[in-house]
Amino acid sequence: MKEYQFSDLQKLKYGENPHQKANLCSYKGMVDYEILFNKELSYDNILNLNAVTEILSEFYDVNAVAITKHKKCCGVALGASVDDAYAKAFDCDPIGSFYGTIGFSSTVNLETAKHISSMGVKVVVAPDFSTDAMTYIDENASFKAVRLHTPLKEFKNIGSEDVKITPFGVLIQDKNTKELDKDLFKVVTKTKPTKEQIEDAIFAWKVVKYTQTDSAIIVKDFATKGISQGLSNSALAVEQALNFACDGSKEAILATDGVIYSQDAIFAAAQGRISLIIQPGGSDKDKELIALADKYNIAMITTGIRNHRY
Repeated sequence: MKEYQFSDLQKLKYGENPHQKANLCSYKGMVDYEILFNKELSYDNILNLNAVTEILSEFYDVNAVAITKHKKCCGVALGASVDDAYAKAFDCDPIGSFYGTIGFSSTVNLETAKHISSMGVKVVVAPDFSTDAMTYIDENASFKAVRLHTPLKEFKNIGSEDVKITPFGVLIQDKNTKELDKDLFKVVTKTKPTKEQIEDAIFAWKVVKYTQTDSAIIVKDFATKGISQGLSNSALAVEQALNFACDGSKEAILATDGVIYSQDAIFAAAQGRISLIIQPGGSDKDKELIALADKYNIAMITTGIRNHRY
């Protein structure tokens, strides 16, 4: 267990609500970033900034965009260009993206900055901004621009412990930096996925680990199509994610953060024309769930890794 020494960095306007006082403290080894144009981040800005950058750190070597609001993921996508990734991430939940926080794995250009500005976005974080985008943001945009100096590749290793202070004591755990284990990653159905489906499934697994339990996401072509999180059971999460995705679930990937226990989740996936399910596995009903997936020609991958997030 590490020992943390905190130093006051700045007094924030307020915390989660106006009646709550809040401060931002620094500690040795924290991330290196710059808030541009003399603006200040609020308490919730910082929470969302962290949430969106955590997701991006999974995709540091490709064009990736993530959008969060209230610390909840609204959309994540990879693209041939950063503009392509942005358009795909935005399409997942256009309404939720308004007044959200958007993160980019590469430089933000002028056209993207203009579109973002029209959405009432709170914060945009990126490794850099183009010169004309910087000029536009300074003169026209209302959002706060954050330049991340720490490479995304290194972000996961900063603050390696998750600390929560409660009246019952201080909870300290390792951060969830678990990677997929090739020895646990198994195709368990007779129905086999294609190479492209497996790649989409790995993308989905990396995203779902940053959603709130119980959660389910629908993914196709390296873009989220539907996200459901913070529910009381996985079957309900699956149904809501499918409802959100609508026709986007056809031949798509379904990922859950926790173990699927109920046949209802498989029935819902079949109705939504899902082609592949990726989930931890380990239920005492695994055999019947796998048989049911085969009945509907749905491939299933089990990872042996739970990604609960409270």
